[in-house]
Amino acid sequence: MPDPRPVGVFDSGVGGLTVLREILRRLPGESTVYLGDNARAPYGTRSDDEVRAFSGESLDVLAAHDVKAIVVACNTSTAVALGDLRRRYDLPILGVIRPGASAAALATRSRRVGVIATPATIRSHAYLFAIRDENPAVEVWEHATPALVPLVEAGQLSGPGAERAVRDALAPLVGRRDAAGDVIFSLAAAGGVDTLLLGCTHYPFLRPLLQAAAGEQVAIVDSASATASALAELLAVTGLEAPAERAPVHVQFTTGNVGAFQSTAARLFGSAFPDVMGVDLAAAAS
Repeated sequence: MPDPRPVGVFDSGVGGLTVLREILRRLPGESTVYLGDNARAPYGTRSDDEVRAFSGESLDVLAAHDVKAIVVACNTSTAVALGDLRRRYDLPILGVIRPGASAAALATRSRRVGVIATPATIRSHAYLFAIRDENPAVEVWEHATPALVPLVEAGQLSGPGAERAVRDALAPLVGRRDAAGDVIFSLAAAGGVDTLLLGCTHYPFLRPLLQAAAGEQVAIVDSASATASALAELLAVTGLEAPAERAPVHVQFTTGNVGAFQSTAARLFGSAFPDVMGVDLAAAAS
C-alpha cells in the first residue's frame, strides 16, 4: 500500500545534500525531511561516542516527523553508529557505505581503489571491509583527509587555497606531480590507484578540484547515486513508495546558520530551499 510519509535524510552538515539531490532525481514523487547538524560538524574528527550520541539526537528529530525510512547520508555516522541506530528505531535505516563500496568495486579496472574519508571513517575500516566483501581481489588504500570537510562547510569550493588543500590530500594516493606531470611521490606506488572513492558526502562539492588533482585517468566514485538507487529498491520491496497522486513536500533543518545552509543548497539545486529552518537539538530532545 502506498505510503505518503516523507523519507528522512541526515548528515553532519551540508554533505548529505549531495545524496538528497540524487534522491530527488531518482524518486521525484517522494517527500523528504533533511537534517544537517552543521553546528557540530565535522563529525570525522570526533570520538566514536560523540558520533553515536550526536547521530542519535539527530535521528530522534527525524523520527519525530514520522518519516517512513531514514538515509544516514554521513559516512562517519554510517561507519561508527549505523548498527546502534538500526537497533534504536523501528524503521528502515540505510547507510551510504555499502552502496558506495559496491560502485567502486565495479568501477576499478586495475583492482586498486583509493578511499578518502574523515579520520573516524578511515579508523573504522568500514570501506575496506565493504569493498573486500564485494571483491576480495581489490587492493584498498585508505587515507584520512580531515582538511576537506571544513572547506565545504565554509563554502570554499574553489580558489588557490582549496586547490592546494585538495592536491595535498590526494598526493599519497595518486602521487604528487612535478611541472612536467610526472609522479614524484606516491604511497600507493606503481602509478597509484585507478579509482578514487569519495568516502564522505561533503567531497562531491569539491569534485572538479579532486578530478583535476587525481587526473583524468582516475575514475571518481561517490555514494550518492548508488544510495538513491538502494533507497528506491528498499521502498519498492517494503511497499513504502509514495502515492502517485500526492505532490511531494521537502523540508530542511539545520543546527547551524540558515543563510549559509541555503547558500550551499543553491549551489546544488540552482536555488535555495525556501523552507530551511533552524533547530536546537537540545530543545528538540526535551
